[in-house]
Amino acid sequence: PNPFNPTTAIGYQLSAVSDVELSIYNLLGRKIVTLVKQKQSPGTYQVKWDASGFASGVYYYRLKAGEFQDVRKMIHIK
Repeated sequence: PNPFNPTTAIGYQLSAVSDVELSIYNLLGRKIVTLVKQKQSPGTYQVKWDASGFASGVYYYRLKAGEFQDVRKMIHIK
């Protein structure tokens, strides 16, 4: 999803039932929004984030699903 303006889609796949949390953080590491926080079944998912209300810059998303955890960088350009 790099760079994006003003929306991006974050995709992920689950192989087992998992408690999923997908959150967006600013450059300082502060959580600014949680997009997903629920138990999900196995499958493929895509979550859209509309960042039109946020400043241009670097953001990070963190995906936690069970024991799995990943952080990726995104660049929002207006």
